[in-house]
Amino acid sequence: MPFLGKAVLALESRRAAEIAELIRKQGGNPFVAPSMREAPLEESREIFDFADKLLARAFDMVILLTGVGTRQLDRTLATRLPPTAFADALRGVTVVARGSKPAAVLRAMNVTPTLIAPEPNTWREVLAVTAGRPEKQIAIQEYGRPNPELIDGLRARGAEVTAVKVYRWELPEDIEPLREAARRLATGEFPVVLFTTGVQIAHLLDVARQEGIEQQTLDALGRIFVGSVGPATTEALEEFGIHPAFEPSHPKMGILVHEAAELAGKS
Repeated sequence: MPFLGKAVLALESRRAAEIAELIRKQGGNPFVAPSMREAPLEESREIFDFADKLLARAFDMVILLTGVGTRQLDRTLATRLPPTAFADALRGVTVVARGSKPAAVLRAMNVTPTLIAPEPNTWREVLAVTAGRPEKQIAIQEYGRPNPELIDGLRARGAEVTAVKVYRWELPEDIEPLREAARRLATGEFPVVLFTTGVQIAHLLDVARQEGIEQQTLDALGRIFVGSVGPATTEALEEFGIHPAFEPSHPKMGILVHEAAELAGKS
C-alpha cells in the first residue's frame, strides 16, 4: 500500500472521519486532530449593514467566497428579512462565485451566478474572472480571515470594496487532540502531514506555542513530507516558512490523500 503503514497527521475538522478513512485505504495510520470550528457572527451589525446596502442597490457586484458562508449569510439575513430577500437582491447584481461550492448554494437559492472562478479557486482566479468588468461597488463575503490580496487587487481597478465577515475560525472546543498532534509532531512521530486549509497551520502553531514547542514544531515541518491541498493553503504555509512537498493535481481532499500516498510511499 502506498503509505506503507506510515503515521499520517491530518488537521481536518468538518470531514475528519472521511479523511481518516481515506488515509487508511491508502495504507496509512491516520491521526486526525480537528483544528478549527466555524463561529457564525449572527449578531454582527456588519452583516445587516451589508443587507441594507444591497437592498438599496448600493452594490453592483457581490463576490461569494465559500458555500458555507453563502448559506450562513442567507440564514442570518432571514432572521430579520423575508426568507427570499437575499436571493431576490442577488438577482439584481453581478454575482461571482469562488468555485463550485458557493455556486451550488446559489443555485439552491434559485440564483444563477454570473461568473464562477475556476480551480484552484484562489484570489488570483477571482481577479482574473472579474477582469475588465465595469462594476465598481463590490461586496465580498469573507471566509474566516481577511483576503487583502483580493481586496487590494479590486481597489487597484478603482473599485470600492466592502468586506462582509460571516463567520470566523476559532480553535475547536476540545483542543487536546491538537495539543497531542503538536507534541507528537515536534518529537518526530509523524513523517507525513496533510493540510486542507490555511487556517490549520495557524491554529496548530497557536497550540504549539501554548505548549512551549512552537519552534520544534516548525523545525519538524521543515523535515517531513508536507502535502497542501492547493495554492491558497500553500500560501498560508509559506507565511510560516513551510514549503509543501506537493499540491495535488486538483484541489480536492480525496485527490490530496491519494497522490500524497503515492509520493510519500516513495520517500
